[in-house]
Amino acid sequence: MKNLSENTFSVPFGPQHPALKEPENFMFTVDGERVVDVKIRLGYVHRGGEKAFEARTYTQGLYLVERICGICAMAHQLCYVNNVEALIDVEIPRRADYIRTIIAELERIHSHLLWVGVAGHEVGWDTLFMYAWRDREVVLDLMELTTGNRVLHASNTIGGVRRDLTSEMISRIRKGMKLLKERTNYYKAMIPKERTLMKRAVGVGVLKPQDAVALCAVGPTLRASGIKRDVRRDDPYSAYDETPFDVITYDGCDVASRVLVRVDEILESIKILNYALEHLPSGPIAVRLPRGVPAGENVSMVEAPRGEDIHYLKSNGTDKPERYKVRAPTLANWPAVGAMIKGGYIADIPIVLAAIDPCMSCTDRMTFTEVNSAKSWQWSRDELRRYSLKWRGK
Repeated sequence: MKNLSENTFSVPFGPQHPALKEPENFMFTVDGERVVDVKIRLGYVHRGGEKAFEARTYTQGLYLVERICGICAMAHQLCYVNNVEALIDVEIPRRADYIRTIIAELERIHSHLLWVGVAGHEVGWDTLFMYAWRDREVVLDLMELTTGNRVLHASNTIGGVRRDLTSEMISRIRKGMKLLKERTNYYKAMIPKERTLMKRAVGVGVLKPQDAVALCAVGPTLRASGIKRDVRRDDPYSAYDETPFDVITYDGCDVASRVLVRVDEILESIKILNYALEHLPSGPIAVRLPRGVPAGENVSMVEAPRGEDIHYLKSNGTDKPERYKVRAPTLANWPAVGAMIKGGYIADIPIVLAAIDPCMSCTDRMTFTEVNSAKSWQWSRDELRRYSLKWRGK
């Protein structure tokens, strides 16, 4: 590498590093304490999920798709069932649409509270971490109450939802939302005044609006740069076409704005939940559908907690998909991370990386490419298994 100055050198970061919760590799070029370039290398937790869909029926895919990401389990599963139901060309019961919206917003609150705690931890403010994760337990208890599970909910089925909401569940959700609204308003008032966070967040990891658009940033990362985009508003699904809410934006374009966007989005999610519970329609929660799916292609999108989640489905008319592809929000945000880090300090790397709320597991994918040609290919599940056994000497 050609040096920019005598103080310029490369610093590897990962795949194993105390600041990384999941393995990934970053190579930073630094000049003194400043980062002048970054190369991001993905692929350390690739699990072959897309290929695994081809060997499973659409019903079995329901449980595989949740495991793309535990924190966005509902978002991925909702995107999946929207895809399948679009090819079957079926309209699910309206009550099921509302229940899906309720579970999706509970998951968003859970994800944002988790991230607010992690943001505090990354800058050494562990009191915020403990407070936010304590309040997060309220949401996890409600998820367990309504779906039977705290993390992987399995609440959707093709044609509706598995479980209905009882009057007792609705009452407990409302009680939980009242408590979380009080706690979130406390965070909203406290965070901008807390020097521990603001000194490490204001003006750090700047992503200008034009860069955010050009680099295809999504979710809170995009909205913290002042761009008002949200799939729930722009391309509504489930009950979002009937549910009033505001798309939260801040124009600070920095880590501080990404914190405040998520805090305000928690309050918006509480508003959505209260509206959905108040207007929950009566009627069935699912319809019976055939095992096979008509041949065709479809793309579906949902607004996951981290941003725009895109799924592509190609069906050949059998009970298993011919191709399934996932573009998770973290993958969309990686180019923007490079722009945020360049020009910043080495000490700011952990909080800038954390600011997009990265999920390595739902990001990673891989293909084989010959260096001296344009040829590329993927292995089947059996080929990958045979290679694994050979490599391990079994």
